[in-house]
Amino acid sequence: MTPNELTVTRLKADARLRPRGNRYEDFEIDRQFVHHWGRTLTAADNTLFSTLTLHYNPHYTNEAFAKAHGHPGTPVNPLLVFNTVFGLSVEDLSEGGGPFLGVDELVYLEAVYPGDTLYARSEVIAGRLASNRPGYAIVTWHTRGANQRGEEVITFKRSNLVKTRN
Repeated sequence: MTPNELTVTRLKADARLRPRGNRYEDFEIDRQFVHHWGRTLTAADNTLFSTLTLHYNPHYTNEAFAKAHGHPGTPVNPLLVFNTVFGLSVEDLSEGGGPFLGVDELVYLEAVYPGDTLYARSEVIAGRLASNRPGYAIVTWHTRGANQRGEEVITFKRSNLVKTRN
């Protein structure tokens, strides 16, 4: 066996499966999560996202058009804002597995512009055992996204099927 093969064999032997994410029992009503990562959105993020999702609204791809409609520059596509804030919450809320069940009461509060950094926080607002799926529960969170100045830019509620400990 080569030294590389020995290293790989040793690493595989020492590897341990580590469960990720929280379980239903971790989501007490009113529990707060301040999601620890932030994400700065760039003009390139906005252009690429808008193009790849075939979202050709000129507000998000044409600075002259955006300025003519009262923006100081090209705003970030709101769907990218939503996806970014949602994504920031995944590690704490839904990484443990279980299907995404939907979003309710999505509200965009302020425009986001390239260079803004988004942060997210969530609160557990509901939870119950799934009546037709043993070992799972339904949890709902209220997530808020804010920019680097602390101004809320988006708010929504989302639900997931979440595994229980047993």
